[in-house]
Amino acid sequence: MWTEGCRECCNECELNYKPAVSRFNYVAHPELVKIRAIQNQGIGPVMPAAKKKNTPKVVRRISVRRSGIHGKGIFAAVALGKGTRIIEYKGKRIPEEVADDKYGNDEGTHTFLFLLENQIVIDANFGGNSSRWINHSCDPNCDAFEEKGRMYIDAIKNIKAGEELTYDYNLIVEERYTPALKRMYACACGSRKCRGHILGSKR
Repeated sequence: MWTEGCRECCNECELNYKPAVSRFNYVAHPELVKIRAIQNQGIGPVMPAAKKKNTPKVVRRISVRRSGIHGKGIFAAVALGKGTRIIEYKGKRIPEEVADDKYGNDEGTHTFLFLLENQIVIDANFGGNSSRWINHSCDPNCDAFEEKGRMYIDAIKNIKAGEELTYDYNLIVEERYTPALKRMYACACGSRKCRGHILGSKR
């Protein structure tokens, strides 16, 4: 096991302790010299104390909380500029036909499934991260982009801290888009551009 102090030394000092100066002109880490002296007293192996360093503070960019659109939502914890890659959409990968067999009769209107171009479905019900809580909006501030078989959520507008992250689901179903179906998939985004449902165009 390496410690911070040991990383700055020659990589031979992980287990093989050397005297301060050897015939190979090897200079040991000062902490290892102290340890060598302690070991000679029969105390046993001791690792050098890690050097203190200033670790940059990790700033959370997004948070999960209750949404006024639907259930849980994702909100910007800090301001996010247009073009920012916010999060990867993660989950278990299954073939499209498996997803159809598993969820084909599901009458729910909320889905955690993302279909990739290679007909593989990302099922965020299993192994998903917080990206699955991003809600739909007809006037979204984010969009989904596929790159090399992975799905990412990027900002397509400047987003203020505290603003909810959304993208347009553009959900496609096989049934004819009747008024009853549109009511079943009703949208609650509340934007001026709201089309009243989360269904996408089949054209």
